[in-house]
Amino acid sequence: MSDFDPMNGSVIVWDLETVPDLRGFAAANDLAGKAEHEIREVLGNKFPKHIYHSIACIGALVAHRESEHWVVDALGAPHVGERTEKQLIYSFVDKIAELSPQLVTFNGNSFDLPVLRYRAMINEVSAPGLAARPYFNRYTEDALDLCDVLSSFAPHTKASLNELSRIMGMPGKPNGIDGGEVERYFLEGKIKEIADYCETDVVNTYRVWLRYELFRGRLTEKGFEASEQDLGEFVEARADKKQYLRTPAQI
Repeated sequence: MSDFDPMNGSVIVWDLETVPDLRGFAAANDLAGKAEHEIREVLGNKFPKHIYHSIACIGALVAHRESEHWVVDALGAPHVGERTEKQLIYSFVDKIAELSPQLVTFNGNSFDLPVLRYRAMINEVSAPGLAARPYFNRYTEDALDLCDVLSSFAPHTKASLNELSRIMGMPGKPNGIDGGEVERYFLEGKIKEIADYCETDVVNTYRVWLRYELFRGRLTEKGFEASEQDLGEFVEARADKKQYLRTPAQI
């Protein structure tokens, strides 16, 4: 059983951006020593198995509950342009161990969580914080997957994060990049652009989650508005470095 208290504690809203792990694919498929273009040809254009995704970026928003609303403590998307994949994973799982938060994702149970576990094991990362709560139990709220929950776990009722964001009046994904473009951006050396894109997904996910908390009565209308205002002020205070998160309505 989970000891999660929805009215207190911390939350981490997070998202991964990944690229194919060609070296890992080669090792698992007797292609060691082959050129990258040869490995890529065998891998093909289909979506790789989870184990063949290397983490390029981990975007995360950390918030805590204060009285009737949520307050943002941190927002960022460290990436492999700054540190190694192993260091990215260590930093992220250490924060989870420190806070023991609720984890919130969009499609995280189907993708982000299993990829994080695979890559932690591949990189020999100790992550006891991920075992402190039943994060890998799909039907608890320790790791809340909004894509699953809002569709009632039915594939035919699922919506994309971009669709949900836009229909709720949020900016959605920026023009020019989506998940299918990440590898191209990576190969072009545009890793910071990938991280910026990842942050926008995290902010959109957080805002959908606030709307969900309002819907089920865990936030009052006043608390919801205060949470949105806090997010807007957090971003505005960092506008010189996070222009890509601003909207004409200032969020």
